[in-house]
Amino acid sequence: MNLLASAVIEAPTIAWLSLVPVMIVIGGAVLAVLLESFAPVGVRRLCVIATSLLVTLAAAVALISRWMSVTGALAHRADITPAELPAVDGEYLEDPLTLGAQLVLVLVAFLAFLVMADRTAVGDGAFAGQPSDRPGSHDEELSDQKGYQRSEMFALGLFSLGGMMVFPAANSFVALFVALEVMSLPLYILAATARRRRQLSQEAGIKYFILGAFSSGFMLMGSAFLYGISGTLTISKVADVLSTSVRTDWLALTGIFMVMVGLLFKVGAAPFHAWTPDVYTGAPTPVTGFMAAAVKVAAFAAMLRFHSVIAAIMQWDLMPVFLAVAVLTMLVGTFAGLVQFDVKRMLAYSSIAHAGFVLLGVFSLVEGSSGHVLFYLIGYGLATVGAFAVVSLVRSVDSEGVIGGEVTDIRRWAGLGRSNPWIGGAMLLFLLSFAGIPLTAGFIGKFVVFSDAFAAGFGWFVAVALLCSAVTAFFYFRLVRLLFFTEPSGDVVVARSEGLSMIAIILSVAGTIALGVFPSPVLSLLNQVVILLP
Repeated sequence: MNLLASAVIEAPTIAWLSLVPVMIVIGGAVLAVLLESFAPVGVRRLCVIATSLLVTLAAAVALISRWMSVTGALAHRADITPAELPAVDGEYLEDPLTLGAQLVLVLVAFLAFLVMADRTAVGDGAFAGQPSDRPGSHDEELSDQKGYQRSEMFALGLFSLGGMMVFPAANSFVALFVALEVMSLPLYILAATARRRRQLSQEAGIKYFILGAFSSGFMLMGSAFLYGISGTLTISKVADVLSTSVRTDWLALTGIFMVMVGLLFKVGAAPFHAWTPDVYTGAPTPVTGFMAAAVKVAAFAAMLRFHSVIAAIMQWDLMPVFLAVAVLTMLVGTFAGLVQFDVKRMLAYSSIAHAGFVLLGVFSLVEGSSGHVLFYLIGYGLATVGAFAVVSLVRSVDSEGVIGGEVTDIRRWAGLGRSNPWIGGAMLLFLLSFAGIPLTAGFIGKFVVFSDAFAAGFGWFVAVALLCSAVTAFFYFRLVRLLFFTEPSGDVVVARSEGLSMIAIILSVAGTIALGVFPSPVLSLLNQVVILLP
């Protein structure tokens, strides 16, 4: 009794201003759930969509304010440590890497939500009216007849975005795991909600869930190993222990590698990539764009922190393995992509190849490399959301002019750029950016990341990356040839929609061109992205 009376319980220190952007997004997700539950049917969808878009814009404004505050503090204090930055009891660290990644995430999410909200002129959206209906059942037919449309996908998207925003800020294995699950669980559901090809969509959701559970298991086991040798779950404190103790190298190496496996799964790196083409193909196309862009930003930002703070301590033992993973990822994404004739699978393998390119920047550990990785991810995210927005509008049409489902066989895209020059031109620009052609954001991203890798002594690996980049251009330009240098087939059209996808495409085109022609302002800002070591 005396011991209990003498015990002093200290309240945790919480920097509430640091959490404002995340609280805006999570609060918006809760509000979207309430609107979905209680708003009148006639205005429910509009209210949820407006909430999602306004929440992402409000979070962007808050992040810009926090960026100015944190970078201003760093400019006045060159010797500042992580302990002196705003944090939540050591679990959540707010530094330029966190804020830069979060700002990219909310901007990508804004574009993705525009595509998710769009419907064709006949009210045909990408999502099932009632995702819980069994495919082909009477309940599904009844939902379609009555035009019933649930809109919980926006609340799920906001919850996932909240997890993504915490992921790069996590300074604790507990926070890292919780953020991983908050990010992933809504995506497992969203992947299974496609309006057409329901069974394929549900299969994609199951595959993503099962393989995602394995990746979470690897991360948990790795965290347990690192806790066992350090006695702490705080990432920065684990780094302190590893830098002063070499008695249990094998245990530390195993723990670091297993945590990295969990992160490599999320970015689709080989040999942990098997889920990517199937899930990208089966998921609703707007969700595929959201996953392909946003999840990579969050996972690579978290990997930057973990690798710089912990894995780099044992880089002499781990770097050969990591570089082998990067090379394998580039080769798998490049050469598997050559034989794809489904545009979504082609873009899936393209994303795997890009993951290999980005890994070189993550592992380079030279000055400014973190900001350059974020720049690459901005350009990739814009082109990815834009490309999948184009895919969502390319539909089949029968002899009576009735619009059908999406056409993903690239051989049926013949002449689409000639009959629809604006859409074809936008897709051309996105493919040029993927290929790294000058005057696009993709070229600048590859240039700065490959330059960092070369400066780090990875010259041979940069040569492999350049070779793979040249080979990937082959299957991009194969699609370009079909778009502009073949005759239109007549059974494929660009569907007229409510216009939200076109807004996303226009913004993506503008961003891709602006970052390719005038990259200096953004690169100057991202040069302030630093990861403070313990």
